[in-house]
Amino acid sequence: MSKNTLITVAYGDGIGPEIMEATLDIINAAGAKIDIETIEIGEKVYLRGNDSGIEPGAWDSLRRTKVFLKAPITTPQGGGFKSLNVTTRKTLGLYANVRPCVSYHPYVSTKHPIMDVVIVRENEEDLYAGIEHRQTEQVYQCLKLISRPGTEKIVRYAFEYAVINNRKKVSCFVKDNIMKMTDGLFHSIFDEIAKEYPQIENEVWIVDIGAAKMADTPEKFDVIVMENLYGDILSDVAAQITGSVGLAGSANIGENFAMFEAIHGSAPKRAGQNLANPSGLMLGAVMMLNHIGQVDIASKVHNAWLKTLEEGIHTYDIFKEGVSKEKVGTKEFAKAVIARLGEKPSTLKTVEYKKSEKKEVKKKEEKKLIKARKDLVGVDVFLDWSNGSADDLGELLKKVKSDGLILTQISNRGEKVWPDGHPETFCTDHWRCRYVAANTGQRVSHTQVLSLLEKIGESGFDFIKTEHLYNFDGVAGYSHATS
Repeated sequence: MSKNTLITVAYGDGIGPEIMEATLDIINAAGAKIDIETIEIGEKVYLRGNDSGIEPGAWDSLRRTKVFLKAPITTPQGGGFKSLNVTTRKTLGLYANVRPCVSYHPYVSTKHPIMDVVIVRENEEDLYAGIEHRQTEQVYQCLKLISRPGTEKIVRYAFEYAVINNRKKVSCFVKDNIMKMTDGLFHSIFDEIAKEYPQIENEVWIVDIGAAKMADTPEKFDVIVMENLYGDILSDVAAQITGSVGLAGSANIGENFAMFEAIHGSAPKRAGQNLANPSGLMLGAVMMLNHIGQVDIASKVHNAWLKTLEEGIHTYDIFKEGVSKEKVGTKEFAKAVIARLGEKPSTLKTVEYKKSEKKEVKKKEEKKLIKARKDLVGVDVFLDWSNGSADDLGELLKKVKSDGLILTQISNRGEKVWPDGHPETFCTDHWRCRYVAANTGQRVSHTQVLSLLEKIGESGFDFIKTEHLYNFDGVAGYSHATS
């Protein structure tokens, strides 16, 4: 007799407790071999003064079990509260968010009856690093961080997922026509790794037209891998165009831990009314059962759920006259699924999960890292200044004496405004002033930068930030202002 797997469960807020109870009833009735540790997360924890929404002791349970089945939570209104999902993903290294988005035509209304797309979203980087600053009266900043190791992990995961699950194509959505360095890195690493999987078709789309294509003809896609922000937005779009966000489950996968959930929120207005659809969390639990190797149970639950949909037993959110046969509540829906355990759908595609789905993601062969030559060639000095035009600022800064550094351009919101700027360009109080070595090609020292900042400060300017300009093996590691 196989040993039970210990998991951590959080019942969450709003409709969370109801859909979690229904989900656990279903998978236990199907024979899931699990033991449960329960932790408290969410609104009550926030309101006790914990700004992350999870008690310190709860981490001990997660470290023991390494598997987290989580219901949705409510984050209190007002500032100062951190995203529990972001905290959990980063703390436990859950770098891959996996969201299958499948249509269930004709039982759930959709304009895309044959849609079957899996969104693989990077979970730890991008703008979700949450590094933000207010720099001037008018301008706020959020830093977008994309790393080579982080990108390699998520792209390789997407290709391995395709191999394991018999998918034929991996598509990458980026915006590297604008963000040439960050999204450009994501694109180039995708191309590198794609060569290791010649059996899998690959393609790259600019995210805006890719999103439009996905919304219009999602059947053209199979697995889509994206950075954090694009993936967050478009996985919800993909789930909704299948017919309902409420039917989508989600897995967050790391090297040592995994978290499973529904993608929808806690819907506090529906709480306690026996109305909520437990399908999203239940499908998250199916993904969990696959992760812990209980693939037969996962298949049994999934097929019983498909059979329930086919027979028109629907909760209020997907109920439609002429298609649905019976409108039921949360508890009744769970009982209907349980009653069909062991049955398979007649029209919808039968699910048969296999053990191989738990195969470890292949890691790239370690090679000795050869560091690029890194040369400091200049500095961007950002100023908070609102006393005139770009030409006025340029003339004032030309009077600041510097140690071997010269001012070559000033930009505002990424647009070059000095020299030879256009008077029509709208400017804020946030200026990027680029200094490089007076002798072309000469390296710059930190001492020169410090001396420059001292002289700028002595001249009455408020410098709010600096960014060093580096060349890596002679290639510029910084963007140029548009003009």
